[in-house]
Amino acid sequence: MKQKLSLFDFTMIVVGLVIGMGIFRTASTSAKAANDPTVFFSAWVLGGIIALCGALTYAEIGSRYPVTGGYYRIFSYAYHPSIAFSINCIILVSNAASLSGVALIGSGYISQVIFNEPASDVVKALIAVSAIVIFYGVNLLGLKMSAKTQNILMVIKISMIIMLIAALFMPSVHYAGPAATIVKPQTFMDWIKAFGVALVAVSFTYGGYQQTINFGNEVEQPSKNIPRGIFMGIAIIIVLYLLVNYAYYTVLGFDGLKENNEIATLVAAKLFGETAGNAFSALLFLSVLAYVNVLLMSNPRVMFAMSEDGVLPKPFQKKSAKKDVLVVSLSVFAALCIVILFFAKTFDEILGFTIFLDCFGMATSAGSIFMLRKRTRHLDGTGIFAMKLYPLQPIIFILAYTFVGISIAIDNWKTAATGIGVLLLFMLIYFLTHRNPAKKSTVS
Repeated sequence: MKQKLSLFDFTMIVVGLVIGMGIFRTASTSAKAANDPTVFFSAWVLGGIIALCGALTYAEIGSRYPVTGGYYRIFSYAYHPSIAFSINCIILVSNAASLSGVALIGSGYISQVIFNEPASDVVKALIAVSAIVIFYGVNLLGLKMSAKTQNILMVIKISMIIMLIAALFMPSVHYAGPAATIVKPQTFMDWIKAFGVALVAVSFTYGGYQQTINFGNEVEQPSKNIPRGIFMGIAIIIVLYLLVNYAYYTVLGFDGLKENNEIATLVAAKLFGETAGNAFSALLFLSVLAYVNVLLMSNPRVMFAMSEDGVLPKPFQKKSAKKDVLVVSLSVFAALCIVILFFAKTFDEILGFTIFLDCFGMATSAGSIFMLRKRTRHLDGTGIFAMKLYPLQPIIFILAYTFVGISIAIDNWKTAATGIGVLLLFMLIYFLTHRNPAKKSTVS
């Protein structure tokens, strides 16, 4: 019998895809861009609202079109296979780079615990490779095994965040220093620009849940459990993010939040003393492992879908007979992560422009709901999830990510130009290698 994900399994996958290392670092980045607590918290609140609109949009997409590799297939179905191929190739590379970079950051934390001093780049890389290899092995054992592992790691990660939030209820560790040095935006346009740049880091931290539709019919009762899992997961994430950011601000003050990257470790040290820093570093490494595991679960399913549509070779569809594991796709993606890992420093700019491309991908993928609604009218009233107040939610979501993309382009036009150039390059590769138009997917 094919392995299936329960509602709890799927909800934990949603949370795992979103909560990576970002919440332990990007609050500082966002604060630096905002330069004002009002702008900072406004960005996080609006980011949560945008994420909720996106969650509802993707919940309906997943309910109407529950197929494995759904994030690839919706582009092919609603637009054109060339767009599906181009965007998903970029996303696969950026996800592999993101996984490798996060594994490298995590190895830096754990190496300090093991060696009591900063390790060399080679040692960090070897630790990161070990993490990827271990969870490659876990995923080879089957979907249920990797899902159970994810559940355990996510419980640890959520417990860490709750521990940081607990600082709100301990006045003895609250910041009592001088007032923050605040540079308020002088004009409305200055406010909008600061808000837009702050929202870039926020959007990155909230992102990832769109990949949940890759699991499609591998979820029990997908038409019901996909929307439920996405909605419940995003609700958990919004509450945790807002509370932990307020905890950072309360314990460190706004200047401390802006000036320190290791904000989570600093809060933990204030809560439990300096020795807690090492313990928290070890837990942060487990957080990294959860992110490594969930990306190894999700991305091979995109490669499987691309292979089924003929844009990747047929071997990418190969599954193991006993465990129903996408052996070739999983192996290739894991290998790509390891290769990128040893060139991680050269991928900083690539990660920068993939955030810009993510804005394009998120806006266009969410826009597919308009086409799906028209083509799947026969599913209305059959128990699938349908948004109330439609089309307000997808419109808000699309406009928000368009705004983030424009903010990136204004802040660094070279990043945006490079991103668009790479996207066009992949589209050119598609048309050169596929002279005959691929048939569009259909909804059963």
